[in-house]
Amino acid sequence: MKISGFTFIKDALIYDYPIVEAIQSILPICDEVVVAVGKSCDATLALIQNIDSPKIKIIKTVWDESLREGGRVLAMETNKAFQNISEDSDWAFYIQGDEVMPERYLDEVHSKMLQYKDEKKVEGLLFNYLHFYGSYDYVGSSVNWYPKEVRVIRNDKSIFSFGDAQSFRKGEKAKKIRVRPTNAYMYHYGWVRKPEAMQEKQENFNKYWHDNQWLEENIVKKELYDYAETTLKLKRFEGEHPNLMKERIAATNWKFDYDISCSKMSLKHKFKEFLEDNFGIIIGRKHYKIVKL
Repeated sequence: MKISGFTFIKDALIYDYPIVEAIQSILPICDEVVVAVGKSCDATLALIQNIDSPKIKIIKTVWDESLREGGRVLAMETNKAFQNISEDSDWAFYIQGDEVMPERYLDEVHSKMLQYKDEKKVEGLLFNYLHFYGSYDYVGSSVNWYPKEVRVIRNDKSIFSFGDAQSFRKGEKAKKIRVRPTNAYMYHYGWVRKPEAMQEKQENFNKYWHDNQWLEENIVKKELYDYAETTLKLKRFEGEHPNLMKERIAATNWKFDYDISCSKMSLKHKFKEFLEDNFGIIIGRKHYKIVKL
């Protein structure tokens, strides 16, 4: 069984992405990891080149700055990386630049890949998610966060990155891919970065979703991002972070305190949460179909 990893990145240092940790977290079970490195305003390319592994395969790309609808450019960059994995790979393990796979789940993922290798009905593997916010001590606990997502896909080039690269679809009709669940968790650190880097991302990176008018009306220019302004529902994280993240976490130099008894969710989100908690109904967030064997 051959496994290819793939990801994309741009301006990793400016926006404080844990891309090195992300790549290193899947390396142990991958035969190669293809990294699409976009033309950057910092030393992102050197950062990836300095990862000490012969498995790393870098392709240089240029992002299409004209794509300002729903983060489409992110899907395009994901597809560039996917299209460059080895033709003889069985599976492709996708990871984003702000995600890290805890080492304790690698055996589970590898086992599922082996189990479904010859089961063509299975086109991908589904992971559980923890979304960290504000600091490494809090995770999202409401329907604002997607609870599961596909991160392993079969090496089938009719499969493509969908939307803003959150998930995958297949074929001309963009059908949901058929997946099997795993017990593995992916840790998402997209909302845990230095406040100055987060503010920089809000002011500049949102251009890949919105036009200039939206940015002017919705993004306040300031020096530091204020995590405390959130209306999201959070809870304290009681587990352990991946070993690869411990050095980064130890270097944390900002403070974020959150009153977990405070809930500012809208009535709509409270209703969705009620349906999910009591009946297991997830509304509007599934990009996959769980296949029965």
